[in-house]
Amino acid sequence: MTTPSSPPVVLTLAGSDPSGGAGIQADILTLASLGCHPLSVITAITVQDTVGVNDLMVLDADWVNDQARFLMEDMPVAAFKIGMLGSVENVAVVAQLLADYPDIPVVLDPVLASGGGHELADEDLIGAMRDILIPQVSILTPNSLEARRLASSDPDEDEELTLDQCAERILALGCPYLLITGTHENTKEVVNSLYSPDGVVRADHWERLPASYHGSGCTLASAIAGMLATGLLLPEAVREAQEYTYQTLLNGFRPGMGQFLPDRMFWARGDDEDGDDAKPD
Repeated sequence: MTTPSSPPVVLTLAGSDPSGGAGIQADILTLASLGCHPLSVITAITVQDTVGVNDLMVLDADWVNDQARFLMEDMPVAAFKIGMLGSVENVAVVAQLLADYPDIPVVLDPVLASGGGHELADEDLIGAMRDILIPQVSILTPNSLEARRLASSDPDEDEELTLDQCAERILALGCPYLLITGTHENTKEVVNSLYSPDGVVRADHWERLPASYHGSGCTLASAIAGMLATGLLLPEAVREAQEYTYQTLLNGFRPGMGQFLPDRMFWARGDDEDGDDAKPD
């Protein structure tokens, strides 16, 4: 009897979202949909729904560290995906974890605020990310608002910065690739730009959808990690992850009173009889 080969293993570190829209639940759904086996290290527990975040409890850094270390000693990990960390102490233990496993690709989604605008990171945490975490990642995936906050410690300067200027400053911190998503920009299409120290590697244009989505950034970052875990080179992984994410949004659904949720398992469901029920109005 032969033993089937294991799927690629991806370790995600993120906060728990009980709505299943974002956070570690979104990571698990995305990675499983792409044929990976997700390992989940919870960094924080939230009280939230599809409308917004009501409360947040950050886990002690020792708990975050122990969760990850036990898993790393048991299973070979093909990629890391990092989401909300919640504290400077958690940034520090994750940075040390990455330093101990330097050959594993790392996707960092710098979650600084919820989709509803709830602040999830203060300036001390952002400073720690700049100093000890971003230099170790393979790719950073901020939206344009997050990119401006990471690029400048002066809030008055944020709106004045172009995304190219943000990219130059963030890449100077030491990460080799940066994907800035353009959902929040005032453009007809959504433009997602992948940068390296040599400039723009690729710029992908996507039709702007009418709905607002909870967890699209988590989905994209997890999809990139999943694609890297299967062996794709980074620019190709970014392209394929965007295509997957766009399909989850096209098939998004609104189970509650707030934002739409991406359908990470869209491929497993048949089309509705009229073909429209799964599409946002």
